[in-house]
Amino acid sequence: MPEELVALYAPDDDTGRVTGTAPRSRVRAENLPHAATAVLLVDEEGRVYVHRRTETKDVFPGMWDCWAGGVVTAGEDPQEAASRELVEELGVHVPRLEPLFRHWYRDDRTHYLACCYRARWQSEALNGPVVHQPDEVAEGGWTTLAGLRELLADPTRPFVPDGRVGIERYLAGDLTGHAAEVAR
Repeated sequence: MPEELVALYAPDDDTGRVTGTAPRSRVRAENLPHAATAVLLVDEEGRVYVHRRTETKDVFPGMWDCWAGGVVTAGEDPQEAASRELVEELGVHVPRLEPLFRHWYRDDRTHYLACCYRARWQSEALNGPVVHQPDEVAEGGWTTLAGLRELLADPTRPFVPDGRVGIERYLAGDLTGHAAEVAR
């Protein structure tokens, strides 16, 4: 089976300009700039779905996160990738994703344009149950925003650093940026 090709993006350009492609292994090994999606799943009560990544994940294994997402593959639109990742990781189908914001994240393991969205989960009847992809999600559940803040502050339950940056921006009410402008 051929290796997945990932879209490469112009570094630090939040317009989402694709500059080429590379195999996923090369993107990881060389920390190449790419795009990834992040979907915050929120229910009717305003609770957020949080989950712990499996120990076999290639980036930030075993850590807690509140975003479902993954890399944007070659030829894929970020919003399409976000919908795909939400179904793959949590088994949830929603009719529409709400664009929130875009921001660049970089550390010694990853360098990507985060394309952030919110999905509104209404019920199992409408959106299906939350079903974890066993290779990616070890456990998860709904929490209030206060519970999410407690999780972020708990040093015994490490939170993915890239997800922390995005959720702190969201909690601060910073929904500015290219994606938010598109939604207006």
